[in-house]
Order: sequence, then structure tokens, then C-alpha cells
Amino acid sequence: MHIDWAALGSVFGVSLVVTVGLVGLFTLGIVGLAKQEAAAAGSGNVALARTSAYACFALCAAAVGYGIYLIVG
Repeated sequence: MHIDWAALGSVFGVSLVVTVGLVGLFTLGIVGLAKQEAAAAGSGNVALARTSAYACFALCAAAVGYGIYLIVG
């Protein structure tokens, strides 16, 4: 049995980077929703905070959908 360690390391590295990026993007969406609360209480742009949060969540959903597409297809 031969294991291609370079390919295994490459898959590990890419999956680590994508996972950290996806979690970071989701965190930015949560922060955007928190900023929406703060902007509503003070003087801020509520629409910008809400739009950026929803954009982050949409990108997360697109990344998950693409991953499912790669697995199924």
C-alpha cells in the first residue's frame, strides 16, 4: 500500500484554510448583526450592517452548497 503524503498534506492544508475562512466569514456575519443592534441604538447605518451580515451568510451558504455539489457530482 502506497500513501501519497504530498497529496494528503495538500488536502489537509486546503481543508484547514477553507474551514478557517468559512468560520471567519460566519463570524463576520454575526458581528454585522451585532453592529445592526448597536447602530439602531445609536447613530449608525443599520442598512449597511444588515446587508453586510446577510452577504456574509449568503457566501457561507454558497460555499456549503458548492461543497455539497462537489461531493454529489
